[in-house]
Amino acid sequence: MARAVQAYEARDDSVALGLFRRAAVMGDVDAMMYLGVMYGTGRSVDVDYAAAMAWFRHAADADNSQAMGNIGLLYLQGSGVPKSYSEAMSWFGKAASFGNAEAMFNVGVLYRDGLGTPVNYAEAMRWFRRAAGAGDITAVNAVGVLYQQGLGVPVDYAESMSWYRRAADAGNDTAMYNVGLLWESGLGMAADRYQAIVWYRKAATAGNEPAKAALKSLGVE
Repeated sequence: MARAVQAYEARDDSVALGLFRRAAVMGDVDAMMYLGVMYGTGRSVDVDYAAAMAWFRHAADADNSQAMGNIGLLYLQGSGVPKSYSEAMSWFGKAASFGNAEAMFNVGVLYRDGLGTPVNYAEAMRWFRRAAGAGDITAVNAVGVLYQQGLGVPVDYAESMSWYRRAADAGNDTAMYNVGLLWESGLGMAADRYQAIVWYRKAATAGNEPAKAALKSLGVE
């Protein structure tokens, strides 16, 4: 399996595909999950969501939480199956029960956006916090957004900044932009153009388009 993963990460897809197939036939659960990803994203094969789903289900039946989460994504996006937020919620919940941080975050997104369930910001916050605690950096930023906007919690710019900084320090460019936005807007503190530019530049360097636009609006190249 190690050689297969190495080939996959090096984007030597034809080699990876063959090795994953052999390992999956021999019962390797991680290989089944990787095959699902390759079919779902069209790496070395034509995109085939039915094949992706089949391999994800094989892996999920063996308690692979990443495969469970990927099944949830297929239902969320309607890729190869009818779009179903209830199925997505179910599969994300199964993956989350095995400690999958990304799935916890996705449950929070469904509650935040009211997809297949009434909007519930308190539940969204609970799930984002769980995901953040399990290491999902996107969820860390999402907690900051809820504090900034007062969704499910009272508005708290200090808490918002704290969560944004945590995510930004971990490399999340959206959080870097959000730190800059708080500095520029003076939310919860005195506005500081210099600090805003510093953070917008960090985000822009990481490829964040809103940060590039913010720098332009401030007349900074």
